[in-house]
Amino acid sequence: MNEFNSVYVGLDVHQDTIAVAVAGLGRGDPEYWGSIAHTPEAVTKLLERLSPDGEVLNFCYEAGPCGYGLYRQLTAAGHRCMVVAPSLIPRKAGSRVKTDRRDAVTLARLDRAGELTAVWVPDDEQEAIRDLSRAREDMKAAERRARQRLSAFLLRHGLSYSGGKSRWTQAHWRWLEGVKMDSPWQQIALQEYIDAVKEAQRRVATLEEQMREAVAHWSLGPVVEALMALRGVQLVTAVTILAELGDLTRFDSPRELMAYLGLVPSEHSSGNTRRQGAITKTGNGHARRVLTEAAWAYRFPARKTATIERRAECAPPGVQAIAWQTQKRLCRRYRALIAAGKPANQAVTAVARELAGFIWAIARECAGQPHGSRALA
Repeated sequence: MNEFNSVYVGLDVHQDTIAVAVAGLGRGDPEYWGSIAHTPEAVTKLLERLSPDGEVLNFCYEAGPCGYGLYRQLTAAGHRCMVVAPSLIPRKAGSRVKTDRRDAVTLARLDRAGELTAVWVPDDEQEAIRDLSRAREDMKAAERRARQRLSAFLLRHGLSYSGGKSRWTQAHWRWLEGVKMDSPWQQIALQEYIDAVKEAQRRVATLEEQMREAVAHWSLGPVVEALMALRGVQLVTAVTILAELGDLTRFDSPRELMAYLGLVPSEHSSGNTRRQGAITKTGNGHARRVLTEAAWAYRFPARKTATIERRAECAPPGVQAIAWQTQKRLCRRYRALIAAGKPANQAVTAVARELAGFIWAIARECAGQPHGSRALA
């Protein structure tokens, strides 16, 4: 193909259609080319129109529910394509009109100006593991909803479990099996609620077993096992982090990873005044959620329990050393923040931010790349 990189094509992608706008070099307005069907055949014909002599074009479109099929088709044809982060697209404050045509033209213009921010696009293997991880997350949410419905049904009828604080244990299930309702129709309703919870639990367990099998054949499987040496990080957490973020060595520093996860404070500074607020919550929310959940484990004193030691057996000595360093640092950090009067949620968020840095260091250790202790300070 001939190198010809002065044409920028903005695509506003929907389920059935794609709006197309083309911008050349200079400051002229992009030209709207109309709308095509969102099919591989229609995209191929568009490429023949835009690039009759094999010129390399620059495409861009917003990340969305349509996935990365269009990206892969365009890059396989030899063109450059950027999948754009929607939340980071510059917007005019006074603009109140939004159409497919305007969106495509805006994308072409901003791409030409270099004002767009790309998202990381996973390969086929990475996307498959991500789909499996997100399916497990969805089934876990369905399980929680099923449990809430069952609990609400029992509460409406004045039935409460008094066998201990913990529910959904074997003792709690035996109590549920012995509950008898006044009406046979209510007994049927109770049984259906119970069966719904059990079915949801079965689906979650099946997906977790599939995750274990997938890790054994995944290129990032050794990193998953290494991350499990950390306190609070087990299979689901480790797989979710790597499925959502991919190869962590693509981040040049732990601070870059923390910012990508949205765990850094927001800031509004002007002149001599510097104000920091809550975390930005940008980037990948799935990875940020599991990291925050894992950070709660560091509210206890640092200790090498038998469970953590068993998980760490598969990790290299360097990873085990980082995991123990993580415990000592983060457990001390949590206690210091609580002693300073910080709410528990804020303390855990700060711990999650630093935990991301140690996870970055373990990924670098597994890849044989230097990470340095100063980078984690």
